[in-house]
Amino acid sequence: MSDLELPIRGRTYREPEGQHSVAVRGRDLEPALQHVASRADCRNMAVIGLPEKTPALSVMAGRRMFITDGDATRLHDFTDVALQAGVDIEWLRATRPPFERLADALLPAGAVVLAAGSGSRMPGPEKLLLEFDGKPMVRNAIEAASEGGCQQIVVVYSSDAVKKVVDGAAELVHNARAHTGMASSLQAGLRSLRPDMEAAVVMLGDQPLVGSRSVAALLRAWRREGSRPAVALAAGGTAKWTPPVVLSRELWDDVYKLTGDAGARQIFDPHPELLDLVPSPDRLDDIDTPEDYANIVRLFPHEKPPTRA
Repeated sequence: MSDLELPIRGRTYREPEGQHSVAVRGRDLEPALQHVASRADCRNMAVIGLPEKTPALSVMAGRRMFITDGDATRLHDFTDVALQAGVDIEWLRATRPPFERLADALLPAGAVVLAAGSGSRMPGPEKLLLEFDGKPMVRNAIEAASEGGCQQIVVVYSSDAVKKVVDGAAELVHNARAHTGMASSLQAGLRSLRPDMEAAVVMLGDQPLVGSRSVAALLRAWRREGSRPAVALAAGGTAKWTPPVVLSRELWDDVYKLTGDAGARQIFDPHPELLDLVPSPDRLDDIDTPEDYANIVRLFPHEKPPTRA
């Protein structure tokens, strides 16, 4: 459809199968719109360099567009037409967009924060409510997902205490079957993501040292051409993987068949060929016991601001 050379996951110049996105130059916009009109499963479009005249954009109503051009007036006029047509549009003034921005627009990802565990080895207060860096632990995961580039964030919870501390920072999904294990929470989270999300970043609510750098690194690796359906962090420089993990939508049907508490390991342990590993820029400690929490607080104490006289 276009002669763009973009090293993005799933690139093809043939008629695609299943849900997909389209990237075109402005001169190829008309045939791209005809393609969208014939394919309900084409959810996103990127246009690099706008045409002189803006065509009718009604077929993009309810879908996402990312446009880039060096002419501010042309961007403004195109955006006006798109908004009137009901298009969810994002624009960037540039003759050539950075790879990260383009990949983000074509392959949007949401986050599923798992926060419904019972914490059986952590007596006392709900562990996800324990403070780290001046906020409840689960809020660290939400911030990492948001700042790392996730375009939708859902928190799967079972206790009202967790629901309360989320306090509008993310969408909430209650899992009444949390007692059956992690698989049910993972499934509930995936089912709550919007249809335009091409992948899910699965995060644990009890990994307070995992920050936005880890999330961004995972998404960057997953969006590259030739990447595998899943990408996870390498634990301590070994060949073992640990959450967070990116799960491409093509894997979700397999996730829906899982049971118990092993989560996605039930998929990747017998099929490691489905998984890429990237080095972790953050520590991957999770908090399972009071000793774990004490160690984290001792190593990374939160410095309180000085009191004013």
